[in-house]
Amino acid sequence: MKIVNGGFMQGQIVKIISDLHYVSYNGELYPCKCRGIFRKEHITPLVGDYVLFSIEKKIIEKVLPRFNEFERPKVSNIDQAFIITSLVQPDFSLNLLDKLLVMMELHNVKAVICITKEDLVTKGDLKKFYEVLDYYKGIGYTVVSNNDISTIKKLIKGKTSVFTGQTGAGKSTLLNKLNPDFDLQTGEISLALGRGKHTTRVVELFELYGGKIMDTPGFSALDFHNYTRKNIRDAFIEFKNYPCPFKDCLHTKESECAVKGALLGNNILESRYNNYLSFIGEDK
Repeated sequence: MKIVNGGFMQGQIVKIISDLHYVSYNGELYPCKCRGIFRKEHITPLVGDYVLFSIEKKIIEKVLPRFNEFERPKVSNIDQAFIITSLVQPDFSLNLLDKLLVMMELHNVKAVICITKEDLVTKGDLKKFYEVLDYYKGIGYTVVSNNDISTIKKLIKGKTSVFTGQTGAGKSTLLNKLNPDFDLQTGEISLALGRGKHTTRVVELFELYGGKIMDTPGFSALDFHNYTRKNIRDAFIEFKNYPCPFKDCLHTKESECAVKGALLGNNILESRYNNYLSFIGEDK
């Protein structure tokens, strides 16, 4: 972080509680309020924002440009997302996984699929899960186990990462594995509902292993109403491997479509294609 013109410091918001914005600068946290004009100009600082602020007055002067931002949770400037994916309790969901992968592609965030609760499934079922996950590896996504802490540490280095996924899949548990000093609250799974209880209440950015990680209550805005069908199409990264002879093809009806040909040839995972149709509002 640095001093800029006018004597203001450049820091990063790492936590927001009520009207206090905790700005990290030079290893210290400064609880700051925002200039009054922010409300008039509809400026809403987010966790992850880089800002100019006054140490003496504890006032945020300016929010610097973001390279991405999310609506729910309200966070910004994310490089990488660990999509925490439980195999059981809650059940493995390819629909949710694809939604999160598409959302990250739309925000230019590198996605890492992180599998949890392998110990709760049989060897035979684990093999079937990994046959599906091998497809995701083949199209370019990194897949890791939450037990492979050394690999996760390497992936964290030099990036700002967010942890997201199914509620109850083990986000806070994994963060506690990475650093027991966090002592983040974890919740039990509701057996009646098959999903976890929300335990993360405040979005917070932590420094860890040469990078930064963010714990959030999860991404609840997973609809694509702000995006065109072509935006969603382009977020299915494997489709680009099959150049279509039709200009602006949506890969839904055309009999000579290259993507549909790849699907019929078992080169595209059927669940991925069906989820794509669902996301763009087409019947299967």
